[in-house]
Amino acid sequence: MASSENEDKKIKSEEKVSKEKNTGKVEEKKKATIKKVEEKKAVPIKKVEEKKKVKIFRTPIPKKKKGKKSKKNQPQPDEANLRVKLPYRPKGEIFAVAETFQGGSRLQLICEDGERRMGRIPGKLRRRMWVRENDLLIVVPWSFQDSKADVKFRYTPTQTSNLKRSGKIPEILDIY
Repeated sequence: MASSENEDKKIKSEEKVSKEKNTGKVEEKKKATIKKVEEKKAVPIKKVEEKKKVKIFRTPIPKKKKGKKSKKNQPQPDEANLRVKLPYRPKGEIFAVAETFQGGSRLQLICEDGERRMGRIPGKLRRRMWVRENDLLIVVPWSFQDSKADVKFRYTPTQTSNLKRSGKIPEILDIY
């Protein structure tokens, strides 16, 4: 029996040696394949790096912000905070109120100097500026024909009420 045990031990030791040799071969094969794969991957990585260098010189596209802005921390618009365009007196701009429409982007105006003028909405503002009766406007009287004027700006109803509260609108136009 002792001889059979010795033979079993020899067989087991031989199996271990052969397994170690096999595992060594397997490990060598794995290393070889890893090297081949790395060599194959090395070429595209260099190309990608070259492309990245090219992209560095291009202007980056700004990312869109996600989510909504919080309205809790924003200040409420009051009279001091609200900014509205006012007539620029050196250029001759004055307040006016749209009285009636004549058609063809022309309207009858009551100006702050007490005169009635024929108002004209210029071509570049024709589609953008929708004027209704009793709207507050900024107009510029013509220098060569005082009975006519060009419309420069239209106030919204809230802007008009804020100007009225602050006392910017003359009394002659005080229909609000």
